[in-house]
Amino acid sequence: MALTAFVLAGGGSLGAVQVGMLKALCQRRIVPDLLVGASVGAINAAYFAARPDAAGAAALEQVWLGLRRAEVFPLSLRHSLSCLLGSGQYLVDSAPLQALIAAQLPYSRLEQATVPCHVIATDVLDGSEVDFSDGPAVPALLASAAIPVVFPPVQLGGRYLADGGVGGLTPISVACALGATRVLVLPTGRSCALQVPPRGAIAIALHTLNQMAMRQLQADIERFAGRCDLQVVPPLCPLAVHAYDFSHTSELIGRAEVSTAAWLRDGPEDPDPRWPLAPHRHPHH
Repeated sequence: MALTAFVLAGGGSLGAVQVGMLKALCQRRIVPDLLVGASVGAINAAYFAARPDAAGAAALEQVWLGLRRAEVFPLSLRHSLSCLLGSGQYLVDSAPLQALIAAQLPYSRLEQATVPCHVIATDVLDGSEVDFSDGPAVPALLASAAIPVVFPPVQLGGRYLADGGVGGLTPISVACALGATRVLVLPTGRSCALQVPPRGAIAIALHTLNQMAMRQLQADIERFAGRCDLQVVPPLCPLAVHAYDFSHTSELIGRAEVSTAAWLRDGPEDPDPRWPLAPHRHPHH
C-alpha cells in the first residue's frame, strides 16, 4: 500500500515558502498520509495536519500573513545581557512563541491531528533525534523550534530538547522509517542571493543554522533516494531573504505557489533531486 509523506524542513521566516508549496500541492489534490517536520517545518506540519487540504493551507497562510518578527523573537535587554555576561543560556524568551502556537494550533494533543504528524526535536545532551507523534502538541513544537542560544531548551519527557534541525539526520529518515513509499520534501531553501551576511546575532544564528540544515538535507536526499520515491519541491531561487526577515511573507508564499505549480505541471529541470539544494550564489550585477 502506497504511503505518502510530506517532510518539512526548518528555516525560520523562510517557513513561509512551505505555505506556498502546500497550496500548490493541494490544488493538484496531492495530500499526505503523514507529515514529518523539524523546527518551523514542524509547526507548519502540525497546523496543516489538522486539515490537510486547500482550506487548511489557506488558513495556514492567514496565520503567516499575520506574523510579525517581534511576536516570534521578542528581544529582551535582560536576556541579551545575561547571555553576553555568561550567566544566561538564551537571548529570547520563548513564552510569546509558546502562546502563539497554543492560540493558533487547532488541537492540543498530536494524536488529535487528522493525519499522523511527527515532530522532530534534538536531545541537547547526546545529540539524538526525538520523534513526537502523540502527547501535548505545544511543548513538542516549542522543543523542535528551540534554536540553541536563541531560545531556551525545553524539558520534556525527562530530556532537554532543542531545535530538530540540529540533529544528525533530517526528517527524511523518520518518514522512511515509518514506511513511506513516496516522500515529498518541502525545503525552505537557501538565501542564495544575499550580498552580505544578515546583521545581528540572531539573524546570523538563523542564517547559519539554515545553511547547515539545507546541507544536511542534501546529504540525506542522496542517502535515502533509493529507498523510496523521493521528490524535492524546488525551493525559491534566487532568494535574497534571510531566515530572520518576516517582511516578505506574502511575496514568499506567492512565489512558492507559482513555482511549485510550474514544477508539478512541467516536471523538474533536473532529475537529480539534490540540485535545488546545492550551495550556490548569485553575484550582484
